[in-house]
This record gives sequence, C-alpha cells and structure tokens, in this order.
Amino acid sequence: METSATADRIREALARGLGPADIKLVDESEEHIGHAGARAGGGHYRLRIVSEHFAGKSEIERHRLVYAAVGDLMGADIHALSIEALTPAEQA
Repeated sequence: METSATADRIREALARGLGPADIKLVDESEEHIGHAGARAGGGHYRLRIVSEHFAGKSEIERHRLVYAAVGDLMGADIHALSIEALTPAEQA
C-alpha cells in the first residue's frame, strides 16, 4: 500500500467524500516512467474502495463518485486512476 503524502491526501479525500469501509491504494507510477503524465508529476494509482455509497449505483456512477471525491487532485497529483468500487456486500 502506498504511503506517500499524495496517497495520504487521496485517502483523506475519499474518506471525507465516501466514508469507505476499506481502501486499498497502490502507486503504480514507477511502471509509467517516461509517460507524459509521469513527466508532469502526476501519479498512476490503482484503487480498490468499498463503500455503502455505491449501493444501487452503476459502475459509471460509482466512478463519478470517486472522481468527485478526489476532483481537486486529478490532473496534478493524479494522472491516472484505475478504480474498483464495491459495496460491502460485493466485497470478496
């Protein structure tokens, strides 16, 4: 799990916006060295988040909720975000 200052800000934004039961965040930026977003300083992250807020929502709606929660970080701190958004009942 990533523990950088950026990752901490991502987790805090998600906690405020979605009250998740679980968050797993992995910084995959090193796999994208040389990519335009990496050169500009934005990181590549993989997120698995579990929240009741996703109940009854489509995958697109869930992703929109995540992007709304981290909106201020997109484009600067986050270049790419891979999202797996689940409800507690869907959590394996």
